[in-house]
Amino acid sequence: MVARAVARFGGLDVLINNAGVTMWSRFDALSDLSVFTRLLATNYLGAVYATAAALPALKAAGGLIVAVASVAGLTGVPERSGYAASKHAMVGFFESLRIELTGSGVDVTIVAPDFVASESHRRAVGPDGRPLGISPMQQSHIMSAAECARLIVGAMRRRDRLLITSARGRLGRWARLIAPTLTDRVAARAIRERR
Repeated sequence: MVARAVARFGGLDVLINNAGVTMWSRFDALSDLSVFTRLLATNYLGAVYATAAALPALKAAGGLIVAVASVAGLTGVPERSGYAASKHAMVGFFESLRIELTGSGVDVTIVAPDFVASESHRRAVGPDGRPLGISPMQQSHIMSAAECARLIVGAMRRRDRLLITSARGRLGRWARLIAPTLTDRVAARAIRERR
């Protein structure tokens, strides 16, 4: 994929790691623990392998790596333990890579969206390891994919280190340091209210 892009366009300026799968189930209700393997393989290792393939071309271009993680990658979220774990891994990897790439001309932007209206919720894996088939979210009460994309493009232009797309996510990141129980309650309420 990277070789074809470089051959066709003469280089690679940006890599956006945005592939992902999600889950909706309490850990103690899961009957298929292979869900964790699938989430890590797609959300975390997929980004690692794509980045490894693209890095030489990105270094040549002084490019940008965008890692679309999640607010769940910054804090725990009930019913999404495997998803949160895969996004925590992603955040840790790209934070570390950013430091390693200092002076290379390649920047890393980590994006932590809150809930975004998309088909991924309908395809979320349930307790039996199969797709839910319906979205558990109140789609009209969460950010649109177009708005999320607009925010990401702005962060890319500025080459931001981190973009958290919601006030709830930004507050939660800092509140976790001084009031972790409050942050847990906010996360639990967001899942309970499905928004």
